[in-house]
Amino acid sequence: MNSNKRLTKSATERMICGVCGGIADYIGTDPTVIRILWVIFSMMGGSGVLAYIIAAVIMPEP
Repeated sequence: MNSNKRLTKSATERMICGVCGGIADYIGTDPTVIRILWVIFSMMGGSGVLAYIIAAVIMPEP
């Protein structure tokens, strides 16, 4: 396992802030899958919107 792996916003896969692209890069999956899961999560009570805003503020730029 690579110990230098960091969770950062994506520089290339950006739609809004690069949060979903950064998460996808970190876990090694397609950003579209993360975006779809985030939308589903947001529709189930709306906490996904708040989580996205918090992640956009907390996650560092690459």
